Amino acid sequence: MTTHQPGDGPSIRPWTRRAVLAATGTLAAATALSAGPATATTTPAPPLRLTLPAPTGRHPVGTHTLRLVDRSRRDPWVPSRPVREFMAQIWYPAARPPGRARAPWMTPAAARHFQASGVLPAGYVTLPDSHAGRDLPARTLGGARPVILYSHGHGQHRTSGLSLVEDLASHGYVVVTLDHTYDAGQVEFPGGRVETYGMPELTPDLPPEEERRIIERALRVRVADVRHTLTTLTRAVRDGAPSLPSGLRRITDLSRTAMFGHSLGGATAAEAMCQGLPVLAGANLDGSLFGDVLTRGLDRPLLLLGADEPDPPTWLDTWPHLRSWRRFLRLTGSAHFSFTDYTPLLPQAAPRIGAPPELLTALIGTLDPPRSLAVQRELLLAFFDLHLRGRGAPVLEGPRGDLPEVEFRKAADS
Repeated sequence: MTTHQPGDGPSIRPWTRRAVLAATGTLAAATALSAGPATATTTPAPPLRLTLPAPTGRHPVGTHTLRLVDRSRRDPWVPSRPVREFMAQIWYPAARPPGRARAPWMTPAAARHFQASGVLPAGYVTLPDSHAGRDLPARTLGGARPVILYSHGHGQHRTSGLSLVEDLASHGYVVVTLDHTYDAGQVEFPGGRVETYGMPELTPDLPPEEERRIIERALRVRVADVRHTLTTLTRAVRDGAPSLPSGLRRITDLSRTAMFGHSLGGATAAEAMCQGLPVLAGANLDGSLFGDVLTRGLDRPLLLLGADEPDPPTWLDTWPHLRSWRRFLRLTGSAHFSFTDYTPLLPQAAPRIGAPPELLTALIGTLDPPRSLAVQRELLLAFFDLHLRGRGAPVLEGPRGDLPEVEFRKAADS
């Protein structure tokens, strides 16, 4: 989360791809140092297979991938593309466990590009599998399920927060994760075509007003992606879509839809509500706010959950304009990328790739990673249960002794 708005002077803005690449470069350098010179007598260790923490809910998880094409828009970032095209993935409670055949965390061609960038490099680590089975029948017992959308951070990808996404699906939610093409680091389309980052680079010498213009344009593109996703899903549920897994259409209740995201994805959730999309509640994980929400505010519930840094000006400025349920929380000991799968993955990878402890602290903070993820899962589940299922959420009412890491920065009536 940035503690500066564009125009406040020089700053490092962790939601930008520039910061992601800076971290990538550091990891790549650390990997090279740890590897040492190759010799005829050295045998490299086999890659370490990374794992994601198991979901905590009682339902097995299924997943289904969609290619979405919005023919009403040319691609805003690559003029040679006559239509806007992006990928979505649905995660849902399944009727049976997936067995050993689980969907990967990232599709193969996208994974090759991601690992070539230097983060979690191939040859040192193998990327994890999800806990979901591809196209499993949905669990129809229990009726229709609320829907939650997920938007990734700038330069990230649709499964950046899969540890949170799968957990929500295991508790009975239908979760839809989006890849915002050319804003994401890489997106793989059917057939193996990969589209990589294509937005203007946010370089350190970029004038603040130009940076703001680019980010706000990206926000508009993302909101339009969300709108098209909801339109497509509504049509699929209403008219039937033979490609959907058995039972998924029956359990998808779009009348109860919420959204969350990390970094610029969190800003996307807030702005989507501000623009009138049928999203009942939103959660922002450490994302500075941009767009109309800064001045127009919201009349729908918003959870602001930030890293252990000074309160961001955009959150402070927007707080008085939030006219519905609202919470402003800080996760002590966390950092900007604590709210992604780097929390479980980097500590596993660090010894193998030679990443120093100070790098992990800079990316995911000092809070014990399993504890960090457990607290995030508990807060998000309580938030969505409250606003989509009408259940009580004591964990969101005020400080608790069993959650000392959660700091209530502002009360609902402040």
